[in-house]
Amino acid sequence: MPTATVDVTLHRVLKRRAEALPEHAHDQAQLTFVTSGMAQLRTERGVWLLPPQLAAWVPPGMPHRLEILTDAELLVVLWSPAALRAAKPDDFPEDDFVSPVSPLLRSLLEALAGADLASERGRIMLGLVLHELRCVAQAPTYLPMPASEIGLRVAEIALGDHRNQLPLETLASRAATSVRTASRRFPEETGMTLKAWRQRARILWAVAELGRDKAISQVARETGFASTAAFSHAFRQVMFQTPSEFLASCQPHESRL
Repeated sequence: MPTATVDVTLHRVLKRRAEALPEHAHDQAQLTFVTSGMAQLRTERGVWLLPPQLAAWVPPGMPHRLEILTDAELLVVLWSPAALRAAKPDDFPEDDFVSPVSPLLRSLLEALAGADLASERGRIMLGLVLHELRCVAQAPTYLPMPASEIGLRVAEIALGDHRNQLPLETLASRAATSVRTASRRFPEETGMTLKAWRQRARILWAVAELGRDKAISQVARETGFASTAAFSHAFRQVMFQTPSEFLASCQPHESRL
């Protein structure tokens, strides 16, 4: 059920695996916090995988799509443009971003779920939420998408290569470009080398499969790793934790909303 003021609306919702909200845009800014489970947010700039450690911010008017990868519990807060202008810090980012969910931010969101947002206390907590959000420019669960037509062709072909088997020459040829052009486009347009981008895409695909209750050993095979140990090592390099640790972190928090 939503809790609302004239300018801010808070929704607490349960979503089932494979549900999705089609691409849409609205006048309000949106903060999405997955309290348990896993979701994926797509914007024009890239794909954001959302475990409970991260919250996603979408500014007013930006098209976005939310996909539910596992059964999930979500908290969504919407700010009108007027409410956002009145409460945000001067240096608040203009673009979409993800923020780590600090203990303070989690506590604020949990408290807001049962608070009167129109009260002075509610308004103060909402302001603190905006001050506590911190942009992570290259979060491990974010896959930036290239902006050019050539870069997007390469990216779409690479996204279908979950086992990372296509040689770079084949990848470039299928995208009707050269290895040199493809290798240059990705650092310019995504901030990542093509090799690093492909590895992150591979691991994020694996994360989504793990969220569908597949065994770690099965996902390791499906992503083309020689062993579960090799998969865990590559996973840690991207996500900074093992697959088992990551899945444990997606379980419901002790203080459920």
